[in-house]
Amino acid sequence: MLLQRWRGRRMAAPNARLYPLRYHPVQAAYERSTAKYNVVPAGRRSGKTEKAKRKVIKHLFTPTRWTDPRYFCAAPTRDQARQIYWDDLKKMIPQRLRTETSETYMMIRTIMGSEVFVIGMDKPQRIEGRPWNGGILDEYADMKKGAWGENVQPALADRDGWCDLIGVPEGRNHYYDTYQYARDSGDPEWAAFTWLSSDILPAKVIERAKRSLDPLVYQQEYEASFVNFLGRIYYPFLAATHTSPKLTYDPRRPLIFCFDFNVEPGIACVCQEQPLPGQYERDQNGVQLLNRPLWGTGVIGEVWIPQNSNTPAVCRKLLTDWGKHEGAVLVYGDAAGGARGTAQTEGSDWDLIKRYLQGGMRDGAELLSGFSDRVHFNVPSANPAVRARVNAMNSRLQTVDGSIRLMVNPVTAPHVVRDLEGVTALAGGAGEIDKKGNPELTHISDALGYYIAREFPIYNNEMGLAALEGY
Repeated sequence: MLLQRWRGRRMAAPNARLYPLRYHPVQAAYERSTAKYNVVPAGRRSGKTEKAKRKVIKHLFTPTRWTDPRYFCAAPTRDQARQIYWDDLKKMIPQRLRTETSETYMMIRTIMGSEVFVIGMDKPQRIEGRPWNGGILDEYADMKKGAWGENVQPALADRDGWCDLIGVPEGRNHYYDTYQYARDSGDPEWAAFTWLSSDILPAKVIERAKRSLDPLVYQQEYEASFVNFLGRIYYPFLAATHTSPKLTYDPRRPLIFCFDFNVEPGIACVCQEQPLPGQYERDQNGVQLLNRPLWGTGVIGEVWIPQNSNTPAVCRKLLTDWGKHEGAVLVYGDAAGGARGTAQTEGSDWDLIKRYLQGGMRDGAELLSGFSDRVHFNVPSANPAVRARVNAMNSRLQTVDGSIRLMVNPVTAPHVVRDLEGVTALAGGAGEIDKKGNPELTHISDALGYYIAREFPIYNNEMGLAALEGY
């Protein structure tokens, strides 16, 4: 009876984790698909991963000619795979239906003799060395380009296994090519399915996303569009709408220093959150409410040392220009910490920044005071993905409803303006930043991006983790 309840689609779920799902015709077609390989680019938070989990569960309790059928649930990294799949699989497969559970290997063996492994594809070779009956590649766009053809598909060959390649698009990279083949080639082993987030999510969640994301990012993340990110990286930025000399400085509000580590030029970006000149909140019809000024990020200064710079020189300039600031100082930047110049002999760049910004430093005969315990460092252990950082920047620059939450003072931060206008995408890439086209560009906008991505990511508890009844 237990196994019948697992196999029967219309039977009651054996535990609370397997709640009823809303009907969607394309999702139903995906469930019924007999293709060996299904490619499913679908909108963010729209149920594709939940459908994939349940497909794996169904296969775990469906008899095969193999005595030890094996399945995998994979994501770009081991940590992502654990977060997306592991806890849910343990909830979805009751203890009474398991014979072994390994936290170390993230493996569950069922009373049917079947096994499911949760795997990170940061090292695609992890999937080799054993035969597989089927599995899921989640967030496939973020996996290494050769992982499918070089590692996964050969590992499925022994048992003629199936695989679903799911996720949100990430520009026109290998996922785009795979989707195009599945959709247009006529190959009977391949099938393609896609649907919008708005088909599934409550209208209020979609409206919130439109208020928070720039148009192209919204198309990619919520409409599953393979957006072609060509030309300018920061395409919403226009000097006419995003610059103003009326941006203010408040000596008591938190001051934000943003670092990227480079020698030519040596740079830093200086910001404050503030009411943005000429920007106002909007009502549901997009009309500006002139009695409700819009708060956002104001870039009010910069450090730009064209040649032979180093971290102490950048810190010296910050202390000279901003040393009398009375409020807190918040520091953001490149988690890598730099690897050139003084970092080789005096400690890492972050060691130097902490030393100088907290304790001060000498500039000739003059002693420049530091900010002591008013300095707070907000540097992650690893940098966000470049695309995630760019998406956060563009969504701060302008959202679908036209709201602007990032402006620059062109008088005090001219090189930030120059970067936002001039940084371009790598020709032939999937929206990556062209780092070699102009060596002077990218560094100061990268510095600003570390702050924006840290404090205003496009996914947060309000947007990306909406509690959805039925999904």
